[in-house]
Amino acid sequence: MPSLCVSCKGKGLCGRPACPILERFKSLGTAPKLSDNIFGASPPSVFVGRYGYPQVSAGPLVPPEVTASDAAIYDSPGSWNQLSIRDIVGLRSGLVRSNMKFNVKDALNPDAMLQKTQELALSEKPVDTEVWFSKVPRVGLRFDGVLSPMGPAGEVTKLDIAQNPVVPRQVDKAVSDTDARAVDEIGELYNADITVDHINRLLSIGLLGKKRKIVPTRWSITATDDMVGKMLIDEIRYFPEVNDILLYSGGLHGNHFEILVFPGAFAYELIEIWMPKAVWSTGATSVESDWEDYDGKKGYSKLGGGYYAARLPVLEHLHRMRRSANVFAIREITPDYWAPLGVWVVREATREAVSSIPVRFDSVNDALDDMSFRINTVSEMWRPESKLLDRKMNQKRLMDFL
Repeated sequence: MPSLCVSCKGKGLCGRPACPILERFKSLGTAPKLSDNIFGASPPSVFVGRYGYPQVSAGPLVPPEVTASDAAIYDSPGSWNQLSIRDIVGLRSGLVRSNMKFNVKDALNPDAMLQKTQELALSEKPVDTEVWFSKVPRVGLRFDGVLSPMGPAGEVTKLDIAQNPVVPRQVDKAVSDTDARAVDEIGELYNADITVDHINRLLSIGLLGKKRKIVPTRWSITATDDMVGKMLIDEIRYFPEVNDILLYSGGLHGNHFEILVFPGAFAYELIEIWMPKAVWSTGATSVESDWEDYDGKKGYSKLGGGYYAARLPVLEHLHRMRRSANVFAIREITPDYWAPLGVWVVREATREAVSSIPVRFDSVNDALDDMSFRINTVSEMWRPESKLLDRKMNQKRLMDFL
């Protein structure tokens, strides 16, 4: 059974006024030099909070005194693979969060401050930004199970974008189309090689769809992963099945993945194993799983955003192969993952795994035995949790009788 902390990941399900796990990380990082007026190049990055919904706080993230040539790394998870957890926390602690109050429906008729934030979000390159606060931003470091760490925050009185954003043609086209559905625009942007991070930024600040709304960032991250994933699944379902049994291994920042791909109509399962002393683990090893078959996922995954973040790189890999398959994935979170970095680490760790050279096996059991050597947790704890393996081992397919 999963512990409450593993399921909650800082969302406050225990009823305490502050998460005791998150509180112990707040002394990490180094606060930037602060005043009530800052100037720097936003990576670009925007943040929308969820507290008080539908009244939310939103605004750009700006590293003071950082130039455009150095700013992109502050919000570029794909560039963090070679950094340590402490380095990433230190980097993110330099981002100042600019808070302005909006109703989520203000996206339909944005005021000047929201328009400037939206203008910044359009850009694919850093944008020089100047922010004036009502008082010096509060020094602090914010952690979350879904979001990347963030630094100080302050209430904004004035915001200026000091240079023109660099807007890809496909982004300009999507944002200008107020008759298209958000899900269709997201698919078109993804197919035009606009990054998932950029798409999420557009969705969060209310720039996509017919009935546009500002969307809290933690929700837009998972929504983007899910919508892009479903678009890929709609194509993968009709690809021919893989012919081989393939095992991929790899990981990042204490998140180790074993991904087993074998013949069958599309199905995907993720098992999460939280080892003792990993960031959300409070005691014994915690194991939880979720899955979907050919008919798709019903409802929101009990594994949270990590389910969709891990699924996306797997789907991208199958799509490149032009093949459908059964996919059995294990994510083992070790004590090396000692501070929460956000759901991006799941996505990037999965990408590391599927980019490895796969090992071919004659049987699923042989592959499972092999992956067991690289998983710290004994197989008796995780194999019984798998519905996909149970179906594979205990139910014969129609083809088996032909």
